[in-house]
Amino acid sequence: MTGALYMVAMVPRSVVELPKAHLHLHFTGSMRVSTVRELAEQHGMRLPQAFTTQWPPKLSGTDERGWFRFQRLYDAARACVRGEADMRRIVREAAEDDAAEGSRWLELQVDPTSYAPFVGGITPALEIVLDEARAASAATGTAVAVVVAASRMRHPLEARTLARLAARHAGEGAGTVVGFGLSNDERRGMTSDFAPAFRIAARAGLASVPHAGELLGADHVAVALEHLLPHRLGHGVRAAEDPAVLHRVVREQVTLEVCPTSNVSLGVYPTLADVPLRRLLEAGARVALGADDPLLFGSRLVDQYESARRDQGLDDEALARLARGSIEGSLAPPELRRRLLEDVGTWLARPPGR
Repeated sequence: MTGALYMVAMVPRSVVELPKAHLHLHFTGSMRVSTVRELAEQHGMRLPQAFTTQWPPKLSGTDERGWFRFQRLYDAARACVRGEADMRRIVREAAEDDAAEGSRWLELQVDPTSYAPFVGGITPALEIVLDEARAASAATGTAVAVVVAASRMRHPLEARTLARLAARHAGEGAGTVVGFGLSNDERRGMTSDFAPAFRIAARAGLASVPHAGELLGADHVAVALEHLLPHRLGHGVRAAEDPAVLHRVVREQVTLEVCPTSNVSLGVYPTLADVPLRRLLEAGARVALGADDPLLFGSRLVDQYESARRDQGLDDEALARLARGSIEGSLAPPELRRRLLEDVGTWLARPPGR
């Protein structure tokens, strides 16, 4: 129509199309809620309502009671995994879901101890995951590697056993073990007691990727830096509370695997806008966004990038920086890292849609 004015809205670049790596995803917690429901029905198990009519669950981890509920739900989901077919399904679906979100490298974290009784021991449990990681990588185009994680809830000697197992399967690329971690409630156990296990892993060339700095503050980040010599920290977000600790994180180039929805779901911060993501970036920290446990928190990797845009006000340059941080902090082979970084540049150079 002559003389009419038309407003043309700019459509932001798609974060799904942004090439990225996913460095913080737990094996059990990666499950689709539909999968845990089907496995429960298949094995004649009853699920808590938090996985049926009240999903995603309302959680808090700031006190013992809240963490107990989180752990109880996690254990209920893990109990539905009863054998090799179930384990392979979880790996395959994790790769499929990451591929659909533009994740081209996934490091899936697993403690094989939990599944050992159903498949003949911790060695076959890990080998099943690795074998399916190779198959899923070929099928989806998203390369899947494995981080073996010990639990703070078990004796440190068990961590050494897992470190030796991880060392036997250490490698580079899809279907290998690339890192050694330490998970569960960081308020439990003495971090320094696990240092010998991390030294075993380090001698095999595995990266140190323990959890620290979510339920406990910057002082525990400092403890992890001192005793476990991390390449990355699972969470680490509360390093923002102490400038000296944050400066050390930046100086030592320790990547922080920040999982905003997890932080809010567990009561560490009241809202997604309160997660100090901008503060970490402004201090020069390398940050990789992660989904942690989509089954428990109801959100996946792309949701973390969308939150960074919406709740933190980050522009596409900053989102590209987060994607680069995930790639640079990953344990992907150098050539794959190079290609992915180039692809991030291509994504950023592409003009927004209209």
